[in-house]
Amino acid sequence: MTGYNFEETENQKMIKEMIRDFAQKHILPDMMVWDENQTFPMDVFKKLGELGLMGVLVPQEYGGTGFGYFEYVTTIVEISKVCGSIGLSVAAHNSLCTGHIMQFGSEAQKQKWLPKLATAEWIGAWGLTEPVTGSDAGGMMTTAVREGDHWVLNGSKNFITHAISGDVAVVIARTGEKGDSKGMTAFVVEKGTQGFSSGKKENKLGMRASETACLFFDNCKVPHANMLGMEGQGFIQAMKVLDGGRISIAALALGIAKGAYKAALKYSKEREQFGKPISFFQGISFKLADMALKISGSEAIINYACWLKNNNMKCTKEAAMAKYYASEASVVIANEAVQVFGGYGYTKDFPVEKFYRDAKLCTIGEGTTEIQKLVIARNILEA
Repeated sequence: MTGYNFEETENQKMIKEMIRDFAQKHILPDMMVWDENQTFPMDVFKKLGELGLMGVLVPQEYGGTGFGYFEYVTTIVEISKVCGSIGLSVAAHNSLCTGHIMQFGSEAQKQKWLPKLATAEWIGAWGLTEPVTGSDAGGMMTTAVREGDHWVLNGSKNFITHAISGDVAVVIARTGEKGDSKGMTAFVVEKGTQGFSSGKKENKLGMRASETACLFFDNCKVPHANMLGMEGQGFIQAMKVLDGGRISIAALALGIAKGAYKAALKYSKEREQFGKPISFFQGISFKLADMALKISGSEAIINYACWLKNNNMKCTKEAAMAKYYASEASVVIANEAVQVFGGYGYTKDFPVEKFYRDAKLCTIGEGTTEIQKLVIARNILEA
């Protein structure tokens, strides 16, 4: 693979050490309480902002860290090895809301919003999915109608990360005909805007400390100055944003998989049956071997997608492949980790049941596995 260099950088090593220390102090002690109560720990994200991890990809002139995708993936993986919920929220904030403004905002818009987002002074949300249009984003019902120097938004978005606690949201609304890929436009909507509200928190299987709810728009007036890019380019922008977002979900899945594997490996060496550690038995050791293989495969394709992204090369197919493979692998690995723990794996006294619950979201969020297959198929058939 001439030209590729996936050797861990000093920045990645620094991030790993920083997150390990941070997690021990600020995540591990309370994460199961947050999970049980569906608490969104705002103070944790403020602290992560102070460390520069809520603006990993944002250039330094806008208050960010200015790192590339390898450092970003390292951030998500290391956090998610401890808690998928925190990893998911960091990913959604960085890749979607902040990433959309960074990629398509004007200089004035970047100056206005990126410094607040990069430091976690503000938490960001991103709205594409609707109650009746998930994968079929082109059929969205939320509309935006121009009235002078404002746009009036009406409709709703659902399954939105940080819908309640977010200070600002990037929202894609229909400004043309339904089904027209050039009939949608992106807008930045700030909390407190009249006609803009959120719904109740969703009661979820996993990722319970990452807030999910609906956004509502009732004659919501948004200044024309808040439109991102050109009118009619919202859907096209969203698809490009999702390339990076899918890499981040792949990283989220990889982190969960690594956390589950590490716990299972450690337990298999400590738990004895028939006079020896259970890791000595082929039934367990083969599970561990398969888990390690899937983790290595996930790392390889994620690294390649990161390399393409860092070099400003098209990565739609590779991002979809990374998301597809890593998320499905994470579900298998978390499932096998529970099996290694046996009955203890089914209790909340051990970590693998949470990895098991959290992993499934990775196969659904930011495009289901089935949509990733569709994206991959289209790209290889068009080649």
